Amino acid sequence: MSNSKLYIVSTPIGNYDDITIRAINILNKVDFIICEEYKEAKRFLSHLKIDKELISLNEHNEENSTFEILKLLKEKKEAALISDCGTPLFSDPGTHLVQLCINSNIDVIPIPGASSIMAALVGSGFNLDKFYFAGWLSPKTDLRKKELQKLKSIKELLIIMETPYRLKTLLFDVANIFSDKIKLVLAFNLTLPTEKFFRGSAIEILKIVEENKLKGEFVLIIENR
Repeated sequence: MSNSKLYIVSTPIGNYDDITIRAINILNKVDFIICEEYKEAKRFLSHLKIDKELISLNEHNEENSTFEILKLLKEKKEAALISDCGTPLFSDPGTHLVQLCINSNIDVIPIPGASSIMAALVGSGFNLDKFYFAGWLSPKTDLRKKELQKLKSIKELLIIMETPYRLKTLLFDVANIFSDKIKLVLAFNLTLPTEKFFRGSAIEILKIVEENKLKGEFVLIIENR
């Protein structure tokens, strides 16, 4: 039986104070930390006064880095996997590493924490009995519009993630494909001092975004029921 452990550690989505005590304890005890980008990881760990060996695992080096990490773990070492923010593996590399660890009888232990999805949902005011996580849409215009057309047929609360610089484009597409009157909640810059929930129709929120030139991290919730 292996003594190796891979901890999947959720990190804050903006406000460093949202780190959990358990997460800090794990980051302090592991042999090394697997991060997405060195710059973000060093800034975060420096805030916590944690100094550990870092190994990068991102979309550019995933294959080589995964096998390097697996080799270290098989030496009965413990590691923590973090992303730039939030919970690893959601649209981030690491799934292949987790699968290989499971196949190698290395314990995979999730350490839960801050979640932009749950924060957006509970602050939305919508009924949360059921919802559909659509995740990140394609950056390509034609594909994104096709994805939105498919989502239109799913009569649930829809959760969409996107990059800050495509916010206006996404809202414009939603207004055109769903309806300019469809109810939305835009959860903007969650956990930061500039956090704001914008509630209203697609056209109303699009107008707010355009007038205020809003650009920041966000979660978009569409009431498509």
